[in-house]
Amino acid sequence: MAPSKLNSTDDESVSPSQPENGFLNSISLLNSEKAVQELIQQNPVLGTDDHLREFSEALRTVAKALRRSAEGKAAAQAEAAEWKRKFELESKRNLNLESKGLSLKEQNTDDKKIENLACQSTDPLEDCCENNGIFSHEVLRDGGTNSNFKVFKDKYTRKASFKLSWCCKGEQSDQHKHDIVSFEKGNITTAERSSKQISLKWESDPQTVLILTKPNSTSVKIMCSEMVRWLKHKRMNIYVEPRVKTELLTESPDFNYVHTWKDDSEITLLHKKVDLVVTLGGDGTVLWAASMFKGPVPPVVPFSLGSLGFMTRLYSESYKEILDSILKGPINITLRHRLICHVIRDAAKTEYETEEPILVLNEVTIDRGISSYLTYLECYCDNSFLTSVQGDGLILSTTSGSTAYSLAAGGSMVHPQVPGILFTPICPHSLSFRPLIMPEHVTLRVQVPFNSRSNAWASFDGKGRKELGPGDALVISMAPWPVPTACLVDSTTDFFRSIHEGLHWNLRKAQSFDGPRDS
Repeated sequence: MAPSKLNSTDDESVSPSQPENGFLNSISLLNSEKAVQELIQQNPVLGTDDHLREFSEALRTVAKALRRSAEGKAAAQAEAAEWKRKFELESKRNLNLESKGLSLKEQNTDDKKIENLACQSTDPLEDCCENNGIFSHEVLRDGGTNSNFKVFKDKYTRKASFKLSWCCKGEQSDQHKHDIVSFEKGNITTAERSSKQISLKWESDPQTVLILTKPNSTSVKIMCSEMVRWLKHKRMNIYVEPRVKTELLTESPDFNYVHTWKDDSEITLLHKKVDLVVTLGGDGTVLWAASMFKGPVPPVVPFSLGSLGFMTRLYSESYKEILDSILKGPINITLRHRLICHVIRDAAKTEYETEEPILVLNEVTIDRGISSYLTYLECYCDNSFLTSVQGDGLILSTTSGSTAYSLAAGGSMVHPQVPGILFTPICPHSLSFRPLIMPEHVTLRVQVPFNSRSNAWASFDGKGRKELGPGDALVISMAPWPVPTACLVDSTTDFFRSIHEGLHWNLRKAQSFDGPRDS
């Protein structure tokens, strides 16, 4: 090929057209690449020197760059279209939620009677607590004197208000010491951290207590009747389950002052009436108490009348002294995070067509049920593919549930106040599948692929099993409503005592003193 022929090549066929909105036109890029390829594939003339070979290699490099640019633009356009689709779905969902909220507000206008304990606050975080329940860690605020909570008033009693604050070790005040991040002079530093122990202080006296008990236990029945009499002496309003009220009235007709509910619709309103929840049993009773509240949960006082008791650190023998101290306040609490789970069926037209959400305090488990085949699951984290699970199943656990099923499957024990989601496989058919701990802000999606040999089964805190067929998915994220449980000492001390006493963690005979020594 003569140099003059090279120089006479049509410039418009080699060089791409002008950019549009900052991107090269993909058609022109493809045409340019085609022109370069034709130029390269022409047979060289005998006697071609090394300079022409180098020029040919340079043209190949240009062709590769043009191809990558075209592919990059196509990927960017596809991503933009996907984001536009998600935005339209989110906008449609928000409009539906707003319309539902307005209709509900119109229906309940005559029933709501709300009064402020202090001046009206403009803080949006306090609006999350208008049901007088704990919404999230964000209800904590500085100062402690400017916390304003709204109180609901029903036909019988006024719900007590409270505030939460961080307690710093070595200080008597309940001020919140922030983890301040500084970026001065390009260096990232943090200020001294507080103990992060959360304290609850009543702003008005609690008046209503809900007592939940473990069924079929004689010792629990005796304890319940004693506690009801003692709380009545304290002039408290007492709610119990219908089953418990029947048992109390069978024992004595004098218990007719105890309140209960008739149907499930009244359970949804309990968080507006109840100031305190007392559980008599083990961890299963605490799980049952948490499952009754689909939104904010009142402070839970768990008395130990079960077996292990990782969440029930209060001794039932001292219930009078403990309840006296709690009713006066302030008390140390542990905010135990919950997961919110949505089942999306394959037949759903959009990702927002889900079944009723389910809240779990311990874990959600996806397993193979009665099938003899391996469970085959595809896992995504924030819409990015994470891994495939082939084994007996998968456990997605809260940190409070890290000492339950996740522990038995090889997961780590995590302090309950650490915000995170545990990702623990059950008997994976792999030598390298290790458990993970995800940050609290991620959304996990577990889907049964269409080429799975069998269906999967999901259970929520050990109950409410749902079958997942090919194409069905389970979406899990951190719920905004934690379960506040009262501490015997503080959250860290209670956690270490529970794993020492319940699991005999790292229990070993000490080495003898008279063994071999370094010279």
